[in-house]
Amino acid sequence: MKEGRPGEADRAIDPVVEAELERLPKLPIAELRSRYRELFRNEPPKAFGPDLLRRSIAHRIQERAYGGLSREHQRLLDQLVKAARAKPNGRIELPRRIKPGSELVRTWNRTTYRVVVMEKGFAWEGRTFSSLSEIALAITGTKWNGPRFFGLRSSANRPPEEPKTDDK
Repeated sequence: MKEGRPGEADRAIDPVVEAELERLPKLPIAELRSRYRELFRNEPPKAFGPDLLRRSIAHRIQERAYGGLSREHQRLLDQLVKAARAKPNGRIELPRRIKPGSELVRTWNRTTYRVVVMEKGFAWEGRTFSSLSEIALAITGTKWNGPRFFGLRSSANRPPEEPKTDDK
């Protein structure tokens, strides 16, 4: 089966699955708990009321029929869970995915630099670099966090300010 999102146009809808999903709202909580145990091979959490039970059951039914998350998305979720456990009260940021062909523009010491994002790396002045940090080093002569230098961090982690000069 092709990886993708459930409900994509090229995916056939299974009438048996759809009929089971339509029955869920009418099931009493005892039957929902029983169906949960069948699907998850585990007791439903005590805090789950009928609504959460229905949602969990519906998700599992669709996942089995139409496929689950792609490996890439499962990996991303695993990374987010790991980050959340490391910083329980901290802020979690999604890694940015910049599309190949995008252009990053940064002005440094009154000169504007343009970097093109490629499938594997970054192009600047006719050369290919594996990281933005390498380019930031080439531009400034000092080590920088490349994504921060090019303004790819959230406002909580602002890009560095240009040095102030006294040319009155």
